[in-house]
Formats: sequence, structure tokens, C-alpha cells
Amino acid sequence: MKIDAVTVNNHRRAFEITTRRGRWPFPYSKAVPAPTRSDPVVDLYVDPELGSEGFTYTLRSGAEGSVHVDHVLDYNEEPGYMRDLLLHNLTVEAQERVGKSPLSRREIIRRLGTSPAQFYRLLDPTNYRKSVDRMLELLQVLDCEVDIIVRSRDT
Repeated sequence: MKIDAVTVNNHRRAFEITTRRGRWPFPYSKAVPAPTRSDPVVDLYVDPELGSEGFTYTLRSGAEGSVHVDHVLDYNEEPGYMRDLLLHNLTVEAQERVGKSPLSRREIIRRLGTSPAQFYRLLDPTNYRKSVDRMLELLQVLDCEVDIIVRSRDT
């Protein structure tokens, strides 16, 4: 996801990143090197060398740091990013299970009631257009039990 703009908010001690999905804060304390009152940000820009998917900043001391948009979305637990992360993890697990399964790929496809093309799209970790439901169906065919654990953040 490309960053449209990035600004410094010294009052909040955070960078503020704007993307098509919204505006997100990223605290100085999570950046390396971290800006401080005695070593503030003197230059800040959306970095084209990062494909406009990150920003780079320079501190008064000359130290330079970069932050990728994924770090910002992860810090803010942006729902779309968290869904994509879940899909990626389920896909990697499904790939491993397909490789170890005694079932042939043809049999897995038959049990899913899908086409070979759709099956291979499910196994593609870069495909985020698939549904979590469909990945759960695939893992069920592979004789897996998937538990989603919900717990308080304070643990």
C-alpha cells in the first residue's frame, strides 16, 4: 500500500501517515533511530526507493531511518492488514499440509469441489482476494483443526 503523505507531529511525538485506507500514527519510540527533543526530525519524505510504501527521515545528528507502511499498519492493527496477515499464515500452513498430505492434489480439488486453477490460487501466498472461509475449507479437507484464540491484550 502506497503512502500518500507523511508528517511530523511533535506534540504527539509521532509520525502521521496518510494512505488510501486512512490516517495512521506511528510513535517516535517505535522508529529506529528514534527522534528526541534534542535530536529532532529535520527532513521527512515518502521514499520513492521504497516504492512509496515507506518513508525516510533524517535527524539533526545526521542519523537516518526508514519505516515501511507494513510496520505502521501492524502497530495500529489495521483490520485489512491483519486479515491479509491471517490469510498469508493460513496459506503457508496449507502449502505445508498439502505437501505432507497422503491425498493427491486431484483428490483435494475434488473434495473442495473446485477447479485446479482455483486450488492453485488458494495456495498462492500473494493472492489476497481469496476468503478466509475458503482457506478454512481447504485446511478441513487436509484434516486440520483450526482454532482462533481471542484473549485480552493485557496478557
